[in-house]
Amino acid sequence: MPDADVVSVVQRHAVTIDPEAAAAPLLQMIDPAATVVLIGEATHGTREFYRIRADLTRALIRERGFGIVAVEADWPDAYRANAWVRLAGADETAESALSDFTRFPRWMWRNREVVRFLRWLRAENSTRDTATRVGFYGLDLYSLHRSMARVVEYLDKVDPAAARRAREGYACFDAFGEDVQRYGYTASLDLGRSCEDEVVEQLLDLHRRAAEYAARDGRIAADEYFVAEQNARVVRDAEAYYRAMFRGGAESWNLRDRHMMATLDALMDRAPSTRSPARAVVWAHNSHLGDARATGLASLGELNLGQLVRARFNDSCWAIGMTTHDGDVTAAHNWDEPAALRLIRPSLPGSYERVFHDTGVPAFALALSGGEVARALIGPRLERAIGVIYRPETERASHYFAARLPGQFDIVVHVDRTRALEPLEKWGRHEIDLPETYPTGV
Repeated sequence: MPDADVVSVVQRHAVTIDPEAAAAPLLQMIDPAATVVLIGEATHGTREFYRIRADLTRALIRERGFGIVAVEADWPDAYRANAWVRLAGADETAESALSDFTRFPRWMWRNREVVRFLRWLRAENSTRDTATRVGFYGLDLYSLHRSMARVVEYLDKVDPAAARRAREGYACFDAFGEDVQRYGYTASLDLGRSCEDEVVEQLLDLHRRAAEYAARDGRIAADEYFVAEQNARVVRDAEAYYRAMFRGGAESWNLRDRHMMATLDALMDRAPSTRSPARAVVWAHNSHLGDARATGLASLGELNLGQLVRARFNDSCWAIGMTTHDGDVTAAHNWDEPAALRLIRPSLPGSYERVFHDTGVPAFALALSGGEVARALIGPRLERAIGVIYRPETERASHYFAARLPGQFDIVVHVDRTRALEPLEKWGRHEIDLPETYPTGV
C-alpha cells in the first residue's frame, strides 16, 4: 500500500490525545479484563512518555484495580522506593527514596516525572489498608553487588550462621572488586573459575529454610523473606548474564528478559488474595515490551518480556508502544557519560514514525488489532529505538530496526514533537557509577 494511503488510514482511525491527560481515551481502548498492561517507550529520556505512562497507570490503579507497578529498574533500588510509597521505610521524601539509583543512567528514575508519580502513589496508598496498597518494583538484574549485600543483611538478622555461609560463597567475586565486566570476561573465557556454583547454592540454601524464615513473625517475616529471595535470584541471574555477555549473540539479552518475566510472575503470585486476579502494569522500553516475534531481532534468536508475557497471559495482556518524530531527549552520547539534552533528528522516510508525522496530528492513540489499520501498518517498516545513548551521526544503524507494529503492540501512542526528561540533578562521571549495566542501552 502506498505511504499516502497508509497515512490516510491512520488519519481516519487516530484518536487525538492531550499528552498531559491521555488516560481516558487509552483506558477505553484497553479490555477491562486485562490483567497485565505493558506500557513501552521509544526513548528513556522523553517527558511526554513518562507523563502518559504515569497518567494511564493512575487510572488503571483507581479504576481497574491494578496493584503492581513493575518497572525496568533494579530490584533493590526500586524496593527502597516501594517501601516509601507503601508508607514504610525511613525516607521522608520521594527524592530520598530514589537515592539508591546511583549508577548510570540515574536520570531514568531520578527525574521529576517519577518523583511526581511516587508522591501520588504514596498519597493513594495512604487511603488504603496495608493489604491493598500498590507496590513499585524493579524487574532488572544489574544489581549484583547490592543484591548480595541485601541477602547478607537479611541473613544477619534471621540466621547468623547462614549469613557466614553467604559471605563465604559471595567472596568468590572479591578478586574482581566491583568490576563485573572483568568477572564476566574472565569466567566466560575460562581464564578463572566462575562463581556459578556459589550463587546457585546460596539461593538453594534460602529455599531450604524458606518455611522457617517466613514463619517467624507472620506477614512481615514472609515479606522480608520474599525480598531476600528475589535478591538471591538477582545474584544468580546476574552472574549468568555477565558470563553470557562476552559470548555474543542473543543469550545475555534473553537471560535478562527471562529474569524480568520470572520476577513479574513472582510478584503476581505474591499479590494479596484480596485482589483476584492480580493485575500489573509494566514500564519498560518498547524493545522489551513490543513482542519480539514481530521484529527482525527474532531472526537473531532474541526474545523479550513482551513476547513472554503474551505467551503467559494471552488475551489478558495489553501492550502499548510509544513513538515520536522529533524534538529533544535526555540521553548520553557514550556509555557512562553525563546526561545531556540531545536534539532528535526527524524520523527516516519509510519508518512508522514518518507515517505518523505525515498525518499532521500532533498527538494521537491508535488501536492496532485487526481491520483496516492492521492491514495498512503490517509492514515490515523501520521503527526507531533510543535508549540511554543517542548517536544521531549513526542514526540508521544505531537506532532503527525492522518491525511489524501491529504484531508488537495492541495500541500505539504517537507524540510528534517531544521534550526531554528533566533529571533531578546534573552530574558528571563519578566513582560511584558502577559499570554494571554496560553494554545494553535499553
